[in-house]
Amino acid sequence: MEKFIVEISARHIHVTKEQVAILFGEGHTLTPKKALSQPGQFACEEKLTIVGPRGELKASILGPERKEAQVELSLTDARTLGVEAKIRESGDIEGTAGIKLVGPCGEIELEKGVIAAKRHIHMTPADAANYGVSNGEIVNVKVETEDRSLVFGDTVVRVRDDFALAMHIDTDEGNAAGIKGSAMGEIVK
Repeated sequence: MEKFIVEISARHIHVTKEQVAILFGEGHTLTPKKALSQPGQFACEEKLTIVGPRGELKASILGPERKEAQVELSLTDARTLGVEAKIRESGDIEGTAGIKLVGPCGEIELEKGVIAAKRHIHMTPADAANYGVSNGEIVNVKVETEDRSLVFGDTVVRVRDDFALAMHIDTDEGNAAGIKGSAMGEIVK
């Protein structure tokens, strides 16, 4: 079966347009720093401080703005901050912990939105047909690295027309597999 890229998604934050104004000042717009693998998405120059009960961490914002704020952490990050990060798909934030975000011009207290992103593969419908999988299907992905090859179970397939083929894991998962930057993966049945 064909292999695809496996990328590490470090801790990051999604914010709304209204929150950008509070955190960075009225009229501020996010400044793209680097395009990401998913079309239209980008890492921003702007960073925020995430403040939890036990500590704080800096994180980049990913653009463009969203309808709801979301803070994506590794489980190690969550322990450092002293907050629970439920393993969820992006956007599934009901019943999740809140946290404080601090910017250069203001701060906001999120009532919800802290997650550890469920590992997933972005695919177009054509990709899904090629791999014989469907949206929402849970698969295993084998990643071979020099010293720490492993199989990631519980990987959700996410299919949309505007996706580009790539698997996303967090830093804890990347470290467990010894991935430096990115690696190649394949679905194993």
